[in-house]
Amino acid sequence: MDLLHSGKVRDIYADGDDLILVASDRVSVYDVILPTPIPDKGRILTQLSLWWFEQLADLLPNHVISATEVPAEFAGRAIRCRRLRMVPIECVARGYLTGGGLTEYQAVGSVSGVSLPTGLGEASRLPEPIFTPSTKAPVGQHDEPIPFSAVVEAVGADTAERLRQVTLDVYARGASLAAERGIIIADTKIELGWAPDGDLVLADEVLTPDSSRFWPADSWQPGRPAYSFDKQFLRDWAAGTGWDKRAPGPEVPDEMVERVRARYVEIYERLTGKPW
Repeated sequence: MDLLHSGKVRDIYADGDDLILVASDRVSVYDVILPTPIPDKGRILTQLSLWWFEQLADLLPNHVISATEVPAEFAGRAIRCRRLRMVPIECVARGYLTGGGLTEYQAVGSVSGVSLPTGLGEASRLPEPIFTPSTKAPVGQHDEPIPFSAVVEAVGADTAERLRQVTLDVYARGASLAAERGIIIADTKIELGWAPDGDLVLADEVLTPDSSRFWPADSWQPGRPAYSFDKQFLRDWAAGTGWDKRAPGPEVPDEMVERVRARYVEIYERLTGKPW
């Protein structure tokens, strides 16, 4: 196998005509890789993604060839995948206002060009889920929100509308299944690519604690920060250290590592119904 790319979390290897996507235990916040890994994180992301790919299979195809035909040293954290031509934007759906979306709304009253009602605050539920694309920045740089018109310019009107609809469909299915398990999915980012036959394909990870915000429904209240089963907890800790959000990131204390791991395990178990 040949290493093609090492990202913030995943390493991509070429194996003949296939790709081997390996999820490491690295963790990034504010697009910076922290020096401290989170044990089992890569395995949790991989297994949760595989579960979601099954739940979403009727919406659109995915890139999975096999979760077992991978090198032994990567077992449990790797997927054999189809090669795709990746969509050059980040496809994001939001059902609630938080994070960068809240910051943008507070500044201009909209998110990625989508106007929103006045008076919304932290963790407010939006009137309906919205598509809020962003740039796909290289490692070490920050993704930037873009309006839908920029997506049209990048890929054409028909494809842009398809990306928006698929992203909202994935979010809606995920949010519905999660709600049955007492979980709110506040927002999510998905990766899409084109197969050689022209099919739009769901790729990378999907609806994981690295790509989504998960909140317990029984304690959610608009107007205040929600308890998070995702890496927002780690983002908040890192920002609270006084770190300037530039590389290198701060070392993560052992206690924080355990707390982050526990949240990843809990969301896996609550969503899938399987013990970790």
